[in-house]
Amino acid sequence: MTQLAGVFPIVPTIFRASGAIDFAGTRSVLDYIIDAGAAGVVFPGLASEYDLLSVDERLELTAQLGEWIDGRVPFIVGASHSDAAVAAQLATTGAAAGAVAAMILTPHEHAGDPEAMAAYFNDIHEASGVAIMLQNAPAPMGVGLGVPQVAALARAVPGIRYVKEETQPSGHRITALMEATGAGVEAVFGGAGARYVIDELQRGATGTMPACEVTEVHVEMLTRHARGDLDGARDLFERTLPLLSMQAVFRWRLTKAVLLRRGIIASDHVRAPGPALDAWDQRELDDLLSRIADILPLDRVPNNQARKAP
Repeated sequence: MTQLAGVFPIVPTIFRASGAIDFAGTRSVLDYIIDAGAAGVVFPGLASEYDLLSVDERLELTAQLGEWIDGRVPFIVGASHSDAAVAAQLATTGAAAGAVAAMILTPHEHAGDPEAMAAYFNDIHEASGVAIMLQNAPAPMGVGLGVPQVAALARAVPGIRYVKEETQPSGHRITALMEATGAGVEAVFGGAGARYVIDELQRGATGTMPACEVTEVHVEMLTRHARGDLDGARDLFERTLPLLSMQAVFRWRLTKAVLLRRGIIASDHVRAPGPALDAWDQRELDDLLSRIADILPLDRVPNNQARKAP
């Protein structure tokens, strides 16, 4: 079983202005994430606009990501789907692409039916053979299982080896979940854009799965925490929190606006609905980025290399 820990950013799906998938742009973001020192990557997740991708697009991109990653870092494939057969197909494609786990949301169809929920995850695991990361997210994205239900599900489904806990308060739940599952779960990750990452790490989370636009800062944050420099980790957390707060509102658009400013992508087009940044927001984003330019320079990406958008 692969030991998972550290920063595992969600790889966004990059689109051209026409709305078509920009494969070169998506690879550019992937390479930036790996160059920034991420411990692994996840695709697709909510930050990938996975629910706006067709199943065929997900399958194609998953296979392509596997080729691009080429074993450089662990890969977790997002295989959430209401239909267990489709989820199994997505997980199987991920496994063939080198994924070490499949991250899967609790399906709404089986809320309140623990036996059906367990059967859903067992079927996917048996069909794909890949370990499962249970993504426990609140409604409307997921079901938001209570800690006893998550622990019971992990006991009922041997294939569930990891948990991504996003139901709030995540820190409380991570503590309770680790106590309830013991060695039955290999790793528990936090999510929610890393807006609660320090509390989650202090409570024993093994890593975080944020959006990707400040990957090098998140990597350094967790590095400082791991070596016992809690004040240093908090310094980085506090400096990036205004940006992460803005990201909580604009989600994909904020991530892509930053990637565009950094020259990593050529278009910040999104398929997902939601509020767009107006002229005031654009100025606010510029101001926030200027305040952290020493730790997140716009004209450079890791390895001290200027990067031009594809």
